[in-house]
Amino acid sequence: MTSQPQILVVDDEVGILDSLKKTLEREGYEVATTDSGEEALNLIRSRPVDLVLADIMMPKMNGIELLRAVKAISPAIEMVMMTAFGSVENAVECMREGAYDFISKPLKRAMVVRSVQRALERRALLNENRVLREAVSTVPQTDLVGQAMAWRRAMEIVAQAAPSRATILVVGESGTGKELVARAIHRLSERSQRPFVAVNCAALPESLLETELFGHERGAFTGATERREGRFERADGGTLFLDEIGETSAAVQVRLLRVLQEGEIERVGGRDVVKVDVRVVAATLRNLEEEVRAGRFREDLYYRLNVIQIGVPALRERFGDAPLLAQHFLRKFAEANRKAVLGFSEAALTALDGYNWPGNVRELENAVERAVVLCRTEVIELGDLPEAVAAASGTQRPAITGDGLFIPFGTTLEEVERRLIDETLKRAGGDKRTAARLLGVHARTIHRKLGP
Repeated sequence: MTSQPQILVVDDEVGILDSLKKTLEREGYEVATTDSGEEALNLIRSRPVDLVLADIMMPKMNGIELLRAVKAISPAIEMVMMTAFGSVENAVECMREGAYDFISKPLKRAMVVRSVQRALERRALLNENRVLREAVSTVPQTDLVGQAMAWRRAMEIVAQAAPSRATILVVGESGTGKELVARAIHRLSERSQRPFVAVNCAALPESLLETELFGHERGAFTGATERREGRFERADGGTLFLDEIGETSAAVQVRLLRVLQEGEIERVGGRDVVKVDVRVVAATLRNLEEEVRAGRFREDLYYRLNVIQIGVPALRERFGDAPLLAQHFLRKFAEANRKAVLGFSEAALTALDGYNWPGNVRELENAVERAVVLCRTEVIELGDLPEAVAAASGTQRPAITGDGLFIPFGTTLEEVERRLIDETLKRAGGDKRTAARLLGVHARTIHRKLGP
């Protein structure tokens, strides 16, 4: 497999073919030439071609006809058109048919090289965004997108724990997607056809939170003109998600403990016991063990909640996932805003991957939505991103360079292994056999660690 871009030059003038072949080969490209459109199509069908540089005025099949035929065979091939009879009409027609650029004869070396470089950069960019879109398309239609080792470990626990009846505690920083994880647990459980009910414990004062969770009887307090079911009753048979459980008061914690122990509640202002069958998934960004030691959270409730703990990693710990998530959000917001945005420029992708994301996935989602709304072309550029994110365009995450693999201290051995395999695969053009040979392992090892 060759790494040099493959260029095909098509012109009925032999002198121009020879001149362009020498010019482009000096730039490091592999160049094939032909003097007819028909032969050009045969070459395209028989060998890989990244870019076609074609004259418009040719006998039999002219350049416009060739352009249409090439795009019908392989829309990904970039086309740069040449003519000695340059006109606005020719340029417009070429662009309408899918050409990347239009240059006039007599040809200037610098202009040809610049046009070819830009066309190939666009092809590489679109190919990278295509790969991201394909990776996103293999993920079920949820926001649980990611391939990083830390993320996959969390998802493995989700898949194992979801079918059980165990109470689950989801921990992680704000914006990491704890509610999405809770919804995935519900979706993968035997309760998936029953209600999923969520409540943010930090958003309500104690008195309102008790009513929201457990309901109230008529006359329980001023304004309680009728009986009202709480979230536990509404979630009966399903899942109740208690977000920010660490913000609950001592009184609410006592009532929660009773539900988890006995499977029953009492409405506020009532005496009747109501049996409920609810699977509880709780989430917190606080360290509940420290809260227990400080006396702010009941130890018995903590152990009832913490039967299975799932740690959702921060986005900065999910190496390589930011571009993948960004493509997912781009598709989502492009559709919502009816904009034909296809992907990100190389500089924008570098910035997305290099930024630290203190606000985690939520911040990334907001940044991509802003970029989709503000961008004016089919590609999101660096300037479309928030200023803080764009400033990270010179920052690179751990990656292979010509000399080796650079990994920050604190990275787990599993993540180091994953990064090494991923980067070697990139260098091998995605060929797992070649990557295995470079790493000195059997190809089955690569398949086992990465999947099919």
